[in-house]
Amino acid sequence: MIDLRNLSLIEMEDWAEYIELKRYRGKQIFQWVYGKAAGSIDEMTNLSKEVRAVLAQKSYISNLSVVKRQVSTDGTEKYLFALEDGHSIESVLLPEEDRLTICISTQVGCGMGCAFCLTGKNGLERNLKSSEIINQFLKASEGLPQGKRITNVVIMGMGEPFANYNNVIKAVEILTNPFGANIGARRITISTSGLIPGMKNLGASGLNVNLAISLNASTDEQRSIIMPVNKKYPLAELLHACREFPLKQRKRISFEYVLIDGFNNSPEDAKRVARLLKGIRCKINLIPFNEFPGSQFKRPSESSVLTFQEILFDHNYTVFIRKSRGADILAACGQLHEE
Repeated sequence: MIDLRNLSLIEMEDWAEYIELKRYRGKQIFQWVYGKAAGSIDEMTNLSKEVRAVLAQKSYISNLSVVKRQVSTDGTEKYLFALEDGHSIESVLLPEEDRLTICISTQVGCGMGCAFCLTGKNGLERNLKSSEIINQFLKASEGLPQGKRITNVVIMGMGEPFANYNNVIKAVEILTNPFGANIGARRITISTSGLIPGMKNLGASGLNVNLAISLNASTDEQRSIIMPVNKKYPLAELLHACREFPLKQRKRISFEYVLIDGFNNSPEDAKRVARLLKGIRCKINLIPFNEFPGSQFKRPSESSVLTFQEILFDHNYTVFIRKSRGADILAACGQLHEE
């Protein structure tokens, strides 16, 4: 049987024809599965009983099981979802006054091996299917109070999105489709550790989503220690790809910089970062390291974070200090993992 939540709109229309339904039925089914988040084929009330019977014989609608839901003291919610094969993934809901953001995962585990991140400690298990990516959004939406909806999506949970490029892009196309979740592309951000082929593919795709780059160092030597991907795609190549990335008017690339005490948070590091990013239309998010059990690194002092920010301000960069959310439930950046 086919999982309807693994189908894009065109695939759904093609499949409708394949099972000898009218092509427009595919769009109706797509809208029920994603736009209305139908949990069963019986809910598709604008389809006849006969059509629903055919669908029930040949397809099903997947979902995720919530194993655990934790709520932080700051209102952040973390979901542990069980997958069909026994693996699990985590997603995080981040409520703010004017938005509700979900941070979703793209892989079980991660193969990038970044030293500051808990997700990759046990390596990569597998890629998520597009349905498993979409279902994080849909399942978290189920529990929201009436009138509340998720407004923003950040694809920076467990895994490297561009190592699962096709499924991630299909999920984004479904999320942005007016008959799907209908989330504006400008409200979706994809974060990468620096897989240049994925960046080039995204740039050529025409999808107007936001791109975030995990920078986290000011020299190749530094970055290779904490991010093995840098040995394949060093800073010069990565930043060249950033300069070549097609940005629409008023769009900027976000650079994420995890500040680790005594490693990459000196004033000299800040000055090097300023030189590295010169000429790139960007903003910089500083993330004080979020400690986790067994971590070899330490969170920097608030004063050193402010000094780092001030130096970048002096070089005319837009710089934000990202406040850690959900650290008390291991829901902050770099703390997600498979239980």
